[in-house]
Amino acid sequence: MEQIGFTPHSLIVKIIMNRTLTKDIPKVIQCFQRFKGTNPKVGLPASVDINKDNAVFDEKTHTGQAWDQSDYRLQRFHTAQKMVNPNVAMELIAQVPSIPCEDNVVACDGGHPALGHPKVFINLDKPGNHACGYCGQRFYNTHVTKEEHKDVNYISC
Repeated sequence: MEQIGFTPHSLIVKIIMNRTLTKDIPKVIQCFQRFKGTNPKVGLPASVDINKDNAVFDEKTHTGQAWDQSDYRLQRFHTAQKMVNPNVAMELIAQVPSIPCEDNVVACDGGHPALGHPKVFINLDKPGNHACGYCGQRFYNTHVTKEEHKDVNYISC
């Protein structure tokens, strides 16, 4: 260690103590020898303070994830641009109008059986919209629900 000029508390000692990284020790020693006697921050990217004014975020996904452009999680999009579908299912099903029903119980099967939606029976006794827990389709009973109750929503699972 003395020939390289490092103290016992240096990074090279910590790497040597870690037995899982022993194959990379020659590379680390060469890197430290190259910068021996120079400013320790040479070769490192300049740090920039990020605040609300200069932060640039990528496009927000349907789960609400949006990262700053300097975030390491964006490395997977280095060779190709991230494709985000702007059509979120919750917003699309909210645009579909509620289905009026005459009965107290309605069955929702999601349309096609190959889509994996089981047949669900939804109780429509309370006034308001009752949404299916699988597909989000809303139903209401015309005998119970008045105009002032159409903004009330229930979810049936």
